Amino acid sequence: MNNVLVSLWYIMGIWPLVYSMLLLPTGRSSKSKIPVWPFLVLSCIGGAYALIPYFVLWKPPPPAIDEDEIGQWPLKFLESKLTAGVIFAVGLGLIIFAGKAGGDDWREFFQYFRESKFIHVTCIDFTLLSTFSPFWVYNDMTSRRWKNGWVLPLAVVPLLGPSLYLLLRPSLSSLLGATSSSSDNEKP
Repeated sequence: MNNVLVSLWYIMGIWPLVYSMLLLPTGRSSKSKIPVWPFLVLSCIGGAYALIPYFVLWKPPPPAIDEDEIGQWPLKFLESKLTAGVIFAVGLGLIIFAGKAGGDDWREFFQYFRESKFIHVTCIDFTLLSTFSPFWVYNDMTSRRWKNGWVLPLAVVPLLGPSLYLLLRPSLSSLLGATSSSSDNEKP
């Protein structure tokens, strides 16, 4: 079994969860009324190729999120720091696993890349998901009004950057609390 290929395969299984954590809370489209969840479900099979139509149809800003919505499935799971931590740890482990693979595994992987259309398309899918993720990290940061600009360049690092952002980002409930307290202060 090729360790690089195994790592890539499992990493491709993590990407839909990362995108779900980025798109469901703050990447929803309010103007076009197109739900994001069918595209996220299809991305488990089709990767970026299933998400690209949503990216084209998406129109900002996202609809407002209320407190009841945050406490319900799936946002409660997708906003969890535990979920983000597990994604980051598993992603880091898989990248280390692939990095520690011997030269023979890498040569075999590049041979698969040249000869197998499936592996070639999977690598392109990985590249597309990695390329689109900094935009969605920025969109999520903007929606949460998080000003830590040092995190954004990290989003360029495939899988680890977006998953580290998910671990460090402020929760939506803290954003709602800040919004309600600021609106209370503005009342005469």
